[in-house]
Formats: sequence, structure tokens, C-alpha cells
Amino acid sequence: MSLTPELTHALTPHVASGMPPGAGDALRALIARWREDPGATYRTWFLWEERVKNFRSIRRGIQAVVREIEAGTFGNAYRGSSLETVVHSVAEQRQLFKGADHAWLWKPKLRIPDIYESPENQRAFGRFLDTCVCCSTEEQVLTAVRRLDALGIKGLGPTAANLMYFLHPTLVPPFNTAMVTGYNALTGAKVKLGSWEHYLAMRAGVLELNARYRDLLSNDLGAVAGLLFDVGSGRYPAPPRADDAAARAAWEADLARVRDDSAKDAKALAAARESDRTHTEVQGWLRDLGRALGYAVWVAANDRTRPFGDGRLADGCLDALPAPLAGAPGADAVKLIDVLWLERDAAGAPTGRVAGAFEVEHTTSIYSGIVRMLDLALGAPDAAVTHLFLVAPDGREDDVRAQLARPAFSRVSDLRVRYLPYGELERHRETMARFGTGMKAVEAVARTLV
Repeated sequence: MSLTPELTHALTPHVASGMPPGAGDALRALIARWREDPGATYRTWFLWEERVKNFRSIRRGIQAVVREIEAGTFGNAYRGSSLETVVHSVAEQRQLFKGADHAWLWKPKLRIPDIYESPENQRAFGRFLDTCVCCSTEEQVLTAVRRLDALGIKGLGPTAANLMYFLHPTLVPPFNTAMVTGYNALTGAKVKLGSWEHYLAMRAGVLELNARYRDLLSNDLGAVAGLLFDVGSGRYPAPPRADDAAARAAWEADLARVRDDSAKDAKALAAARESDRTHTEVQGWLRDLGRALGYAVWVAANDRTRPFGDGRLADGCLDALPAPLAGAPGADAVKLIDVLWLERDAAGAPTGRVAGAFEVEHTTSIYSGIVRMLDLALGAPDAAVTHLFLVAPDGREDDVRAQLARPAFSRVSDLRVRYLPYGELERHRETMARFGTGMKAVEAVARTLV
């Protein structure tokens, strides 16, 4: 498949050939307003710190899908498969990807997507994913898409771009109905869903749009995708494409109403910040408890500067992981584990032995935390990890158990991951800090999951 200049121009007319006079200024004003909107995807998803943690775990999930397809163990159903696990972790990011799993559900009457009951198509899909994981250039990515599209696998359209985005965020924009609607509204294009050809034409236009307003957007195409989503979902009106003063005035009035409505979203943002505060608070409890029990403490690399108490969350903690952990496979993921308690040697120096690893799953994907635990347990030196805990609100126990029951996490049962409820930690942390010894007190209030 190759895009003709005529098709590209038809699908991206205003991006390719220039917007009418004044439209560029209007779009710049829209993007600037969108960036400051507390309820828009820029602040609720793109700047969300947990978003960054999803990239590695989703890559790991895609690699698991590839391995199972290559080994012939993937099966012929979506439910319970490794693909369901990784797609679910995308769809959980509801700010942008709500419903992203719908396209992957097996529809037997339509026989779509035809990658479950056709071994040949399944293997082709596995080769496509494997290429996307391993490649690094734009041409390699586009070649993989063209090869997949040439096979004409029924029902397997550009929804796969949502997986590709987490592998190549600077090369592949996400893709859903709202983004297509927003793109067409901003550019006057006529992109349609379900076609890789149309997706690639839209991608070319998105790259040009992103380059033009790069100072307000990002090298990561998630930002411009969020803008398209918010326009396409009706949160923001698209600027008029005609050079019409009356239309421009009407659009500015609509934009002002969005600003007024955005004030209502301040409450939602405050709730989101409260969620972050609670997550940080629990990390702080674990930090202080670990230090009281005599351990050296590591706080996740991307949370170190968060305010906590009268200082920062990482105050009194390690500045770097000990060499045995820093040099182990999966070290980049291990650095993002919320809290690690490390044993000390006779001289008091931290060792490479992890006495306790804690992932705090307040409202975010439990999947990502489990993957980081696996990276730690399977990549660290032998017998270097002794206790693994998923720390979550009391009401999330069923969620934790459901995730651990997935076939993709069959190895977890060997690792004896435990569930530590917030309530138990809050009630007993001060007593444990005063009278506890080692991990026994924490084990006493944690619950065995598998």
C-alpha cells in the first residue's frame, strides 16, 4: 500500500496546503486555551505522571503476546488471553482510550477480528507486533503496517495504532472515533475509520499539524492526539475554516463558554490531585515505616520531588539504587516501583537485597504495578527479593485478585505477592514502627492473594 499524493491531499487538505487567513491564529488560541483547561486531556492524561509508567508495562505485554503466538499457546479466544491483558491496560486510561478494547472483542457472526480462529492470520499479527517492538525507524514502522494491511485480515484495522503508540510515541499517533472526528473538523479532511490507508494519510497530516504548533504541543504525539480527541468529542469547537468575521466571532463566543464550563472542571482536577495526594501520602507512610524498621528506602524515580510533609517525598531516601539492582535486567522499570525497602550490611550500607517492594495502586492500572514487580523479581540476582506487596484501598481487593487471576500472570503465584490494604497500613503503621522487627509485622496485616 502506498499513499498517492491525491489521496493524501484529499484527506489532509488544510494541513497540506495551508489554512485560510486567520485560521492559524485561531487554532493557536485554541491550543493555548486547551493546555490550561483543567478538564482537558492535556492536564488529565498527557501530564498525568502515571501515564509514563504505562509505556514499559504495555511493551512487556505486547512482547508476551508475540511469545505466545510464536509458541502456539495464544489460543483462539480474546477473553483471558495475553492480548486482553495488554489492551485492558490501554483502555483503563479512560481519559483518551475509553472503549479501546471494543474493536478486539471476538464477534463470531462477523468473524472479526479474524486473528483468533485463523492460525495463519494470528501468526501474521504476531509478526507485525514483533516487528513493531524491535524496529526503531519510521520507515520500518510504515513497512510493517503496509505488510499487515496487504494481508486483508478482516476486522484488523488501525485500532492497532493504539498499541503501536506505546511502542513509538513520537512516530505513531493513537486512533479512535473522536480523534478522527476532531482531525476532520480542524482540517476539513474526510478521513474514515477502519482503513489503514486513511490512517496513514491522517498520520501525515497530524505530523505536519504537530510540527506547525510544536511549541504548544510535544514531540510525543499523545499531546496532539488529546487535542484532536477533545475537539472530536465536542469539548472544544473547531475554528472556522472560512475567512468570515462573523463566524470567527461566533467561534470565539463558543470558546469563551468552554472557558466558563472549564471552571466547573476545577473540582474534577482537585479530585484528581487529591487522588495523587493520597497516593503520595501512602508512599510517605511506607517510606517512614521502612526507615523506622532500619531499612534503606528507595522512592520511585518519577515521584522523588513530590511535596510531602515539610519537604519532599525522597527526603532521607537513597539517591541511587545499589549496583546489583541498577545493573540488573529491567532496572528502568524497577526504578519506578513506588517504594523499595533495602537491607543493610554490617556497616549500614544498603545492599542489593530487597526486603520489601511496594506498588501503591490507588486508582491506576494494577497491571502496570504487577509488571514492575515481575521485572524486579525475575531480573534481580538470585534470592535478592523476599516480599512483594500491592498496596491498594480496602475496596480494591477484588480488582487486585481479578488481575492476578489472568493467565498472563501465572508466574505471580510463585512470587507470593500479597495485598496490603490502606486501612491496615494506616491503623498499624505507628505501632509497627515503634515495636516491629523486620517484615513480620507487615506480613501479619497483609493478605495472601494466590
